[in-house]
Amino acid sequence: DPLLVQGLQADRRVEFIHASLLELDGCLRAIDSGLIVRYGVPRVCIPALAKALEVDAVWANRDDEPSAIARDRSVEEALRADGCLFFSFYDHLILPAHEVLTALGKPFSVFTPYKNAWLRRLTPAHLAARVVNINAGQLAPVPISLDQAIPSLAQMGFEATQLLNPAGMSGAKKLLSDFVDRMDRYHIQRDYPGVRGVSYLSVHLRFGTISIRTLARLAHERMLVGDAGASTWLSELIWRDFYFMILHYHPRLAEGEAFKPIYDAIAWEQGEHAQTLFHAWCAGRTGYPLVDAAMCQLNQTGFMHNRLRMLVASFLIKDLGIDWRWGERYFAQQLNDFDFSANNGGWQWAASSGCDAQPYFRIFNPVTQSEKYDAQGKFIRRYVPVLAALPDKWIHTPWCAPSEVLQSCAITLGENYPYPLVAHQMAREQTLARYAVVKGK
Repeated sequence: DPLLVQGLQADRRVEFIHASLLELDGCLRAIDSGLIVRYGVPRVCIPALAKALEVDAVWANRDDEPSAIARDRSVEEALRADGCLFFSFYDHLILPAHEVLTALGKPFSVFTPYKNAWLRRLTPAHLAARVVNINAGQLAPVPISLDQAIPSLAQMGFEATQLLNPAGMSGAKKLLSDFVDRMDRYHIQRDYPGVRGVSYLSVHLRFGTISIRTLARLAHERMLVGDAGASTWLSELIWRDFYFMILHYHPRLAEGEAFKPIYDAIAWEQGEHAQTLFHAWCAGRTGYPLVDAAMCQLNQTGFMHNRLRMLVASFLIKDLGIDWRWGERYFAQQLNDFDFSANNGGWQWAASSGCDAQPYFRIFNPVTQSEKYDAQGKFIRRYVPVLAALPDKWIHTPWCAPSEVLQSCAITLGENYPYPLVAHQMAREQTLARYAVVKGK
């Protein structure tokens, strides 16, 4: 398992959470308080801590994923059995699922009408900051000691990794400050992985080290004064609410079902051949440079640019003929910002099986995508260094380069860089045939 290091599990997300908690604990200790951190099964740990603290109620924020709903329900049952109340509230969304419905009171399945309804429904109260200034005099005495240190990564069975994301509230603040100066160009630069065009805040949104209201309020205010970049970015934040809404009303998606059931009739590649193709894709060894660079970025950092998420998903599904669920699971293992609703929504969009998905006959060409979005190969050269010396003319199609060019660049196809796994045009024709079962439906 590539995520195992010296017998301990390496997980960038756990390390991010751990670092963020350490920072928050430090901030609280500066006002003579601190965090009480427990590591274990929520149904056991939370009621035990509530009993030790002698509290009458536990307050928490909701998570709409089915597994999280089941977890919270079990915690609530255990608390109530001890005579302790449990209250939960929405905090990770701007507008919860039940607040944005069609005129008939039904959930949307197409994004643009949802977005328009979302904007009509939005009020200043939805974007208002919820800030509570706390000082030591306002804190109730805690009947247990705060001297117990937060469990270390090793104590929890995890190994430190090379954490590339700046963690905690300070990390989020730093990234947001940087993005504010670039936001007006977001709509122009967001598709180019070789430039700093996106916010890089997704992991902070995922783990709550920055409020979605802070981001949406900033984007909305700038949109109202004509900032096109802010308008596009706000749309991306609305997509986040949209996918949470879809999961809320269609929890069957968590069981691996296609949003459009007819798409479950598609026959995907199977057997050893499928496994070989899939593992080459995971390792960034497809022979298509931008696809490989994107997968190397994911494996090395836990991050992948959004344009590249669409490209590699399309390639796995519609060039290699692999079930989208395989890619969905791999992203779930690797992405720092993994969020089930957005991950599932993105993969089903690429597979054309989801709500408001791309048509099944829309198939990204990995070469033209590379030529358009990484024209000088800046991103490719960074993550596939074996190709770094190739001239721009051949960086997107090294298999077309003259032998003397490859030799001068120390590239031996089939050895230190692979030949393409498939010919795109042939794969496209096979995909159209594969998707014939859904044609006209």
